[in-house]
Amino acid sequence: MERPAIAGGKPVRDTKLFYGHQYIDDADVKAVTDVLVSDYLTCGPKVTELEERLCKLTGAKYAVACSNGTAALHIAAMAAGVTEGDELITTPITFAASANCALYCGAKPVFADINPKTYNIDPDCVESKLTDKTKAVVAVDFTGQAAELKPLLEMCHEHGIVLIEDAAHSIGTQYDGKFVGSIADMTTFSFHPVKTVTGGEGGAVLTNSEELYRKLVLYRAHGITREADLLENPSHGGWYYEQIDLGYNYRMTDIQCALVISQLDKLEMFKKRRCEIVARYNEAFSKLPELFVQEEILESDTVRHLYILRIKPELLTIDRKGFFEALAAENICCNVHYIPVYWHPHYQRLGYEKGLCPNAEKLYEEMMSLPLYYSMTDKDVEDVIAAVEKLVAYYRK
Repeated sequence: MERPAIAGGKPVRDTKLFYGHQYIDDADVKAVTDVLVSDYLTCGPKVTELEERLCKLTGAKYAVACSNGTAALHIAAMAAGVTEGDELITTPITFAASANCALYCGAKPVFADINPKTYNIDPDCVESKLTDKTKAVVAVDFTGQAAELKPLLEMCHEHGIVLIEDAAHSIGTQYDGKFVGSIADMTTFSFHPVKTVTGGEGGAVLTNSEELYRKLVLYRAHGITREADLLENPSHGGWYYEQIDLGYNYRMTDIQCALVISQLDKLEMFKKRRCEIVARYNEAFSKLPELFVQEEILESDTVRHLYILRIKPELLTIDRKGFFEALAAENICCNVHYIPVYWHPHYQRLGYEKGLCPNAEKLYEEMMSLPLYYSMTDKDVEDVIAAVEKLVAYYRK
């Protein structure tokens, strides 16, 4: 039996392979440099162009580009009317921003457990958490797979609740034949470098509601408007504007927008390669009873942002921490997405306790994110598979 590198054997590869990496080509560089020598670096035409491009891609009526995915969630929660004393339901298996957007508004995050097979928020658990204080639900498309949007939308609308889809992982994904971005009351995107398309940073909120759109535009830019029908006093002239609400400086630069626009030209290419890698991983890992392969709902045509390797510790002589470190010794550098949000010290100090969401906590103890990005070669993919198979064989009970 081949000895793992962590136990003195030879690693499967000589160079490190990281879990995620952006892909930038000459067209991206030119898009950015063209903006750098133009008249506008921010608040210019590329912002509008990106918003129009996102609407064309998804079928949404309105898009509001903003500085990052966290800002997008914040202004979406504000537009939903989330405020002090309200509750916002979300999943614990997400980056903290999905819950923090409630805290930013003075509201209480409430955590609903996940489906243990798909890892997305469980609509039945969401329903069990509803109270007369619930103002919004933030459903995260974890790994890029769409949440169960139909039952969530029906439930939210029945109770007068706003559904915000956190689609930071899922640009390009379709649910029941419709693109993510055109389905929920509001949908947020992130353009962080490890996401499918990047702007370096950046985000957006998409909606089909003109009322929500007008709020989002205000909250993105200090609560300031030049719109004549929103001004509360007579205009002093063409320069005149008013702050009519409390907003934030969550604007996205033309530099970032230009990069995202160029990246969107490659979205189908990115999707194809990511799907190929996921299919190869699934083929290999489904043959190993010591591993659990994430299930996908029939409605989701997924552009996968993350690939989750989940071990069954009861069938191995090694735990997740040991497996993670053993893969690193093979030069396969993974990550873990995510620590349950309410496990973080800030949330513990707010009174949240471990044990709230057993499925999510069990998943956390057993998972890690394998390398998955467009520029991975077939050799890279096979190295990942070889390393996993090597460890499973060695540590099998």
